[in-house]
Amino acid sequence: MFELAQDDGALDALEGDIAALDTALADSDDLRDLIASPIYGRDETEAAIGAVASAMGLGQITSNTLRLMAQKRRLFILPALLAEVRALIAAHKGEVAADIVSARSLTDAQKAALQEALSASVGRDVKLNATVDESLIGGLVVKVGSRMIDTSIKAKLLTLKNTMKEVG
Repeated sequence: MFELAQDDGALDALEGDIAALDTALADSDDLRDLIASPIYGRDETEAAIGAVASAMGLGQITSNTLRLMAQKRRLFILPALLAEVRALIAAHKGEVAADIVSARSLTDAQKAALQEALSASVGRDVKLNATVDESLIGGLVVKVGSRMIDTSIKAKLLTLKNTMKEVG
């Protein structure tokens, strides 16, 4: 997908398609069921994913890739494919992706400050992928490349729990 879009000069369109599919997968239980369930046949899955691609207004490259994946019964790897294509686009642009998990949604000011701090630390432009996980109680989990910084209350409580087990 990346190479085809690069050859056609359509990387921006592909990036938009990837973001739209990510959002759709996060928001739709039915779409997640469609890509993961073996109940649906090849033809049903291909027709359904084609209809989803048309309804979302996805580009030719993305639509054809989705149909081919449905035909070959490989839609279950769609989330991994989206992450990989997003990483390739970011590398091509000279960006690095940072996955941010927080207990509550970050404000735009917090995102901007975090992006600026990470850019200074990494030395490259940083693109934030922010998600919310209320089980963290508070704090953040930041993943940039192979580095992870966990400042969540949940992690601190687990550390304290393990420390208390060692003492007793």
